[in-house]
Amino acid sequence: MKAIIPVAGAGTKLRPHTYTQPKALIPLAGKTILSINIDQFHEAGITDFVFIVGYLGEKIQDYVKEKYPHLNCHFVFQNERKGTAHAVELTRKIVQEDEMFIALGDTICEYDIKAVLDNPYSMLGVKRVDDPRNFGVAQVNEEGYISNVVEKPAIPKSNLALVGLYKIRNSPVLFNCLEKIINNNIRSHNEFNLTDALECMIGEGEKFKPFKVENWFDCGKKDSLLESNSILLEKFGGNIAESNKFDNTIFIPPVSIAEGCEIKNSIIGPHVAMGENTIVNYSIVKNCIIGSYSKLFDVVLENSLIGSDTEIKGETRSLNIGDNTEIDLGS
Repeated sequence: MKAIIPVAGAGTKLRPHTYTQPKALIPLAGKTILSINIDQFHEAGITDFVFIVGYLGEKIQDYVKEKYPHLNCHFVFQNERKGTAHAVELTRKIVQEDEMFIALGDTICEYDIKAVLDNPYSMLGVKRVDDPRNFGVAQVNEEGYISNVVEKPAIPKSNLALVGLYKIRNSPVLFNCLEKIINNNIRSHNEFNLTDALECMIGEGEKFKPFKVENWFDCGKKDSLLESNSILLEKFGGNIAESNKFDNTIFIPPVSIAEGCEIKNSIIGPHVAMGENTIVNYSIVKNCIIGSYSKLFDVVLENSLIGSDTEIKGETRSLNIGDNTEIDLGS
């Protein structure tokens, strides 16, 4: 079994952060979006990974090689972003006939991955949503098999949204379907979409069963990312590295404080995830994600997403600031 993780997207909805940092590497509850997915697969026994990279792909490579040297990792570059079907098709020579589990790089879900891996059928992750028009949608027949999938239907016939998790038992059939839709220029919303390849597989007799995810965390926009950070911190309790230096500081849990931080005369929390080597003084920070190597002085921050290597001085604001920025709000 190979884990396939497409992380070639530009993350335009999270700009300015994604100008300098891939969306998959944005910190979340003391980890990154990417590391949460890798850890899920590795804990389930998967050691072979294929990452489909593009925009800022070198940062993905460096991160994975440094943090996961014990895993067997391959990197495939998608130089032109033509859709998820095109991305997965690029892995054909590496995957060959192996089974694979595809997890879209901006997807974080809670589910019983062991049960999914042990199931003898190909499986698609689903969750009921109020408005499925912005998602791939699956229909399930009376026998419990998926009978049809369609990408972002104008009139959905089901409210089961595809969450971006796909276990494929028969890789050759998938790759043949990917080749077919690309060669015949079959597009959905101007992209070669993996959903169309799955529909092709169903048409050729491949049986899929759905599996429901318990939680599906949205990491695509600032507000939803902060909400996901809060939920995950509440669930896992956060962590404060022992190498930090604190003086006259109050922590309101849950918080996650990475190594090397210096925090003085401040109140931190709840729901704060702070990157490594950040300096905070005379500040109040709650419900925020703070990048690494940042400096906060005399500020009150709430519901803010702050990039790495950023310096802020001033007063109360709600901010959405990218990397390599210096802001003085006291002027």
